Amino acid sequence: MDKLFAKSGPEWTTLKDHLKHVALACQTFAKHTGLNVDVAYKGAILHDIGKAHPEFQKRLKPNYKNAKVFRHEISSLLFLTAFAEEEQEQLIEMVVGHHKSVKDDIGEKGLLDLENNSDYEDYHIGKWYEWSQPAILLLHELGITCAPITAEEARNNLSFAVNYCHQQVKKREFSKWRGLLMGADHFASSLITKTESSLSQTFKKPNLSFFYRTHELYPLSLKTIDSTKRHSIVVACTGAGKTDFLLKRTKGRIFYTLPFQASINAMFKRIAKDLQSTNPELDIRLLHASSSIVESNGKNEEVAMQSLFGSSIKILTPHQLASIAFGMKGFEALILDLENCDIILDEIHTYTGVSQAIVLKLVQILKRLNCRIQIGTATMPSILYKKILEILNDDVLEVNLTIDEMDQFDRHIIYKIPSFKSSLPLIDSAIQSEQKVLIVSNKVTSAQNKYKYLKEKYKNIPILLLHSRFKRGDRNEKEKLLLGLNENGKPNGNYNTSNKACIVVSTQIVEVSLDISFDVMITEAAPIDALIQRFGRINRKRTIEAIGKLKNIYVIAPPVSEADVKPYELAVVNRSFEVLPNGEVLKEKDLQSKIDYVFPTINFLDIEEHAVFKADGRISIDKLTHRSKSILFKLLDIDSVCCITEGDQIQYEDSYIEERMSMEIPVRYFSVYKMHQSKKGNKPFIVPDKAYESDIGLDITIIRGDISNVENQLL
Repeated sequence: MDKLFAKSGPEWTTLKDHLKHVALACQTFAKHTGLNVDVAYKGAILHDIGKAHPEFQKRLKPNYKNAKVFRHEISSLLFLTAFAEEEQEQLIEMVVGHHKSVKDDIGEKGLLDLENNSDYEDYHIGKWYEWSQPAILLLHELGITCAPITAEEARNNLSFAVNYCHQQVKKREFSKWRGLLMGADHFASSLITKTESSLSQTFKKPNLSFFYRTHELYPLSLKTIDSTKRHSIVVACTGAGKTDFLLKRTKGRIFYTLPFQASINAMFKRIAKDLQSTNPELDIRLLHASSSIVESNGKNEEVAMQSLFGSSIKILTPHQLASIAFGMKGFEALILDLENCDIILDEIHTYTGVSQAIVLKLVQILKRLNCRIQIGTATMPSILYKKILEILNDDVLEVNLTIDEMDQFDRHIIYKIPSFKSSLPLIDSAIQSEQKVLIVSNKVTSAQNKYKYLKEKYKNIPILLLHSRFKRGDRNEKEKLLLGLNENGKPNGNYNTSNKACIVVSTQIVEVSLDISFDVMITEAAPIDALIQRFGRINRKRTIEAIGKLKNIYVIAPPVSEADVKPYELAVVNRSFEVLPNGEVLKEKDLQSKIDYVFPTINFLDIEEHAVFKADGRISIDKLTHRSKSILFKLLDIDSVCCITEGDQIQYEDSYIEERMSMEIPVRYFSVYKMHQSKKGNKPFIVPDKAYESDIGLDITIIRGDISNVENQLL
């Protein structure tokens, strides 16, 4: 048994150990979700037993190549009669699709896709009497007692599974059994020998007593959370205490969403630090990679990363939740993990009709999954607010600040300026006055260019660049510098806690979750909701003395072309710039009317057309299948994949999950899709070393075009 492996290097996990790990996870998850624990165990044992096949064992070796399609799931199904007849249908659902869609698979490798291959059955049976014997012995060791299975019986088992799948794909529904196995397999494959100890921490309700603190400067901390209403919508200024209030409204496990990959990192650190004393062993998870792209036959598939089923608090982006709406790979596992949980949708930005529609679709689905939905925003258009209330009916606690409370949050004087060049004298003046300057660009390239210019101009002033396209390890260090706190949470005089002049150049990732307070802002024009969030990083620190004191924000006029304003819509940005005051105080009590002017309508048709969960309750996806290509690639311009530098590839592929994550760089799919792709971890795309510098981050312009593909580096 020690010579049969389930995984290649660096782990080289034996097949016996992997089946035991997945079985432990399956039992734990089945108990939580109300599925049969005994059947869950058996499905876990069966799911990879086909890896005992000699062909699979050969394929684990680095230099072995064979163009013929071999699927270990198919060989696993040959052992179906080792289990009771009344359990076999559930077992098929667990085994047959835990990697592939059973039909119309992106690589045409699903069971029903391969059915037409003349020799696929013979190939997967192989030298049956030689390799089935050690597989049967392994089943015995794992508690499955059965007689030897003949080759004819194995063929009949496969035929039964094929016929069952033909029946099931005619149904419009999803399989909980498939989701259970996918979640357990991912859990065990990530943690390996740590699986059992990690399972003991799953499905625990967090102790949130820390967030019951009160203070007169934070008006939401003084408002009651008591209500029979299941859901919440909290509209309040940035810095009013929304995070604490939303967390206090939860009753179980929590999925906490924020708009950007970069911002979830800061929120993870914040919550982990706040809960450390009352929850010393709490399982708080961070979903860094929104997707893992698998290429096959020139096509691409996006995998919903249901990373580590059962965590007490999971911090992620709405894009990762939206995978369930579009039926992407892994969506059944994510549904099982989400059911009956609390979902916090915090600061959901509504830049376009598409993203607004995704929020609504999510609310529809989460309600169907019996989730408690807690929504917090400073920037929600009234039309979206009303649509959400329509979906949630009367079961919503609505919380707002009074006008008097909003008046306490007037903190900024807004000035409109024609260009970044016109801001340079303003930056000079701020530096001479020992002020902290925050400069925000809408695009990474723009931020990089400003940083290079200012770094050369102010050689003796601390300058930091922050955006989403850094290696996660590098970005962690930059965020530590930005926050200006030591390991004990005490000020160390860097940037945010500095009393000297400094400059931070950033993209919109500073809009949420980063608890910083600067003196002056220069920002490119953006949609009004995004600007309001950015403004919240200036004069943010709440003290009695600070109330009524105002600081300056300079907003650069929008460009004239649609291309130059991306990722936003030019009409939206123009309306946003138009409604801003010029040389006057931005009144918090006036923000709602400004937001409604900028966002008068929402177009929901695109999402409804592509969603597999329809507004009327129907499901439009065939059972045991998933969508091969995420519609999100086309609908949203987001960092949906990751890449690594060629110099990191060997270390990445020889490392475990935590080390791999530190090397990954979030990036947009269409920026890197032509590059070579690793087969390990989150399957990152490989970019040239020359495209990355630790202080600048990833330079997209260097990796555009096939000539820069690392496979062609000799050219």
